Amino acid sequence: MPTHMPDDRPIRAPADMKPADMPSADMPSADVPPSDIKPDNAPGIDILVESPLWDAFPAAETTIRTAIAACVAQLSVSTDGAEVAIMLCDDSGIRSLNRDWRGLDKPTNVLSFPAAPPPHIEPGAPRLLGDIAIAFETLEREAKDEGKPFAHHLSHLAAHGFLHLLGFDHENDADAERMEQLETRILATLNIPDPYAESDA
Repeated sequence: MPTHMPDDRPIRAPADMKPADMPSADMPSADVPPSDIKPDNAPGIDILVESPLWDAFPAAETTIRTAIAACVAQLSVSTDGAEVAIMLCDDSGIRSLNRDWRGLDKPTNVLSFPAAPPPHIEPGAPRLLGDIAIAFETLEREAKDEGKPFAHHLSHLAAHGFLHLLGFDHENDADAERMEQLETRILATLNIPDPYAESDA
């Protein structure tokens, strides 16, 4: 992983990188979005934890699965039989991906790698949507700088990355506004405030 070309930009341009404080392992449960959104057509999600830094937030996998389920429910798209791979890495790991695939030798918060349509699909074979990588230190630092819970920002990054796998982008102002509005609606179903309004406050 990854096996596909990335199609993403950081939600927030990375600031000067500095050691980030680790979030508390006993983060209040109120910060974790509700996990009762389980659409029947949600994709299979394979989560690979590449960095031990993620041990500080044991609810990461549940938070990510819930965010992606919320995307599917809000969009009313069918991802039944589809698969997504998510890598939880550190700044070093995502910096390597960013350098190798985008020519940018710096860490970022999230990268998406949409899968190219295969020339032939075997009957019963899963439909690969692509890969998502999320960096712990950048996520934690951004959440702290923007005054939001770690789990809320993780939900945002997971939703943002997943929307890229479905073909959404923000290459121009109109597409960016459309994507931001969609993310805001999705996160609202998880009782998460508008992430863009928070960051602008």
